Amino acid sequence: MGRQSPRRMRLLGLPWALALLVTAASSGPSTEPPDPASIFADLSPAELRAVRAFLMARPELGLSPSRGGPLAKNSLFLAELLPPEKRSALRFLERGGARPRREARVVLFFGAQAEPNVTELAVGPLPRPRSYRALPLAGGRAVPFWARPMTRREYELLHEALAAALAPLEPLLREATGGFGFQNCSGRCLTFSDVAPRGLGPGERRSWLVIQRFVEGFFLHPAGLEVLLEHRDPDPRRWAVRRLWYNGRYFGSVRELAESHARGALPLARLPEPPARRLFSSYEPRGRFPGGGRAEAHGAKVCEPRGRRYRLRGNRLEYGGWSLAFRLRSSAGLQLFDVRFGGQRLAYELSVQEAIAFYGGHSPAAMQTKYMDAGWAMGASSYELASGVDCPETAAFLDAHHLLDADGPVRFPRALCVFELPTGVPLRRHFDSDFQGGFHFYAGLEGRALVLRTTSTVYNYDYIWDFLLYPNGVLETKVHATGYIHATFYTPEGRRYGSRVHSHLLGNVHTHLVHYKVDLDVAGSGNSFETMDIRFENISNPWSAGARVVQPRLHREPRRREREAALPLDRPVPRYLLFSNPRRRNRWGHRRTLRLQLSSHAGPVLPRGCREERGVTWARYHLAVTRRHENEPSSSSIYSQNNPWDPPVTFESFIRDNETIEDQDLVAWVTVGFLHVPHAEDIPNTATPGNAVGFFLRPFNFFNEDPSVASRAPVIVRPLDPPACSRLQIRRWAPASPGPCVPPEPFSYNGTYRPV
Repeated sequence: MGRQSPRRMRLLGLPWALALLVTAASSGPSTEPPDPASIFADLSPAELRAVRAFLMARPELGLSPSRGGPLAKNSLFLAELLPPEKRSALRFLERGGARPRREARVVLFFGAQAEPNVTELAVGPLPRPRSYRALPLAGGRAVPFWARPMTRREYELLHEALAAALAPLEPLLREATGGFGFQNCSGRCLTFSDVAPRGLGPGERRSWLVIQRFVEGFFLHPAGLEVLLEHRDPDPRRWAVRRLWYNGRYFGSVRELAESHARGALPLARLPEPPARRLFSSYEPRGRFPGGGRAEAHGAKVCEPRGRRYRLRGNRLEYGGWSLAFRLRSSAGLQLFDVRFGGQRLAYELSVQEAIAFYGGHSPAAMQTKYMDAGWAMGASSYELASGVDCPETAAFLDAHHLLDADGPVRFPRALCVFELPTGVPLRRHFDSDFQGGFHFYAGLEGRALVLRTTSTVYNYDYIWDFLLYPNGVLETKVHATGYIHATFYTPEGRRYGSRVHSHLLGNVHTHLVHYKVDLDVAGSGNSFETMDIRFENISNPWSAGARVVQPRLHREPRRREREAALPLDRPVPRYLLFSNPRRRNRWGHRRTLRLQLSSHAGPVLPRGCREERGVTWARYHLAVTRRHENEPSSSSIYSQNNPWDPPVTFESFIRDNETIEDQDLVAWVTVGFLHVPHAEDIPNTATPGNAVGFFLRPFNFFNEDPSVASRAPVIVRPLDPPACSRLQIRRWAPASPGPCVPPEPFSYNGTYRPV
């Protein structure tokens, strides 16, 4: 399963292996945060600054500031926590062993050398680093420099190169767009969105750029021009436009398009003047709801009548029987560790791995768009959450700090939130009728969940990432998709690939897929996996001679090896996906088990074997179960976007050796997603209802009964004078809710149903 030994790598042209380089710097005593969860905490601003200062001082690295300057330089691109190895973490958490060494994962761009590359290092120990070592990628190879993620500096140079190259088209652009341009544009400027991958094969770095009017919601304002710009060379003076597409026609050069316009031979697509107010791509209200003004009043709100029922201690979150550690990776987003319920670990890690959106279209940019959002640093795209909109006003908000493409840590205020949410449906309830107009009892338990939330705004799309904790030991993982659709210029041929959603706008068909890692520890780390569904049997009726009974029976299928446990995305998935501990049983003799339940209607993004499909081989499966290995920490990487043809991480290699997965430390790799055919109602933004996918982790014979019976929140009503039911006994174990957020009347119940 991908146990490659690191090969010798090149750093600044020197052929040594980056095994361990120790500096003369000394590390004095430090005060560690007291909570054990802190071993999983994101790097603090002080730690990020210390990592950067240490590396900038190393003469053999020759690092320059990230901002400004040429592309052909050595620079620090990313620093984030390198999680400890599981074995050392569990030794510390469970047996009081030594605190694991705290290290940073660092990504360096080495552009100022004969063979430019991208290298990853582990830097530590923190908080006072004094050494670094290489982090080997697949095959021990360095990442080619052309496969690096984009930086702010490259975008600045790209904009300058594009504006200069398109100068001969300024008359065309201003005439077609109503006075918008790149040159001296003031308030009527053009901008661009770029798509990826940046080429058709390894070694390329040429991007299709969609030219747009820079107005509010510019993603929905393409000008009809798309430009292919070659920018592989670190020297932007060697960049060039290689191809153009305008209003359905291809052109080999800027000059060819400009001359066609000058001759009057070019059908011009004239865009309407954007209104000063109520632009269709804006959030400004327009139109009216039927039914009068009550729809304009403030709606329902969440309240906490007796304060917060959860506890936050640094990166430790506790709620009811739940306890977990969390972090927000700059690269890929939310990551949970040491997830426990009732003191028992259910999962060691639960994390977002990748989010992709693969498109189809008539224009070159649309047909080239295959977004892999880890390559766009979706974890560091966690912008401020709005109280009362993104999260309830009662939520606790947390800041995040990222060091990504910057010369120091950047604070992202209110990037995460935590709140308790009434689900609006009982967790469980029953009305026990006497079938005579009365009842024997009524009992119910209110539905509540704790939500940990963040968002990723990756250019046009906004992903809302949720982990929900329920009082019956169920954990839900959910992602909502919203934001602007990725749209292109409308041509009649485009209707095969989407819907016309405005006068010059095509909403392009695409598939969203999200990948998660679930490192399960079900009553221990030795687990097995089986699927279960039903089959129908046709048997003789034992109580009526000659009759037959057709009924369902359980069909269990143990999955003993990795290949058997890889469930293809293009086939129906068994409805029960069960992870159990073969040596631990509940009171009734069942293996203690967790069920993974998908909430998804995912489908393939590409046929198996397509060139770009190699970068997302995890997308072949609803679920794949593998033995856990430290050298398989992630199913994707930040480099797959710009090198999907030969990515440093190929998920298929995780299951290629087909290891046994019986009574082993297992990882479930989960794919969820949906097909999105944009429609007029996606203007101005895609709405969240119907655009959410995820999965549940549910106890399945893990406990002896529903653990929520420990809750003190149920209501039980019993009549004292059945069947009249005129006097009732109402039992509650929690005090009545005070405060203005609940009706002033006390709880009451009748329970009868009589003729009128």
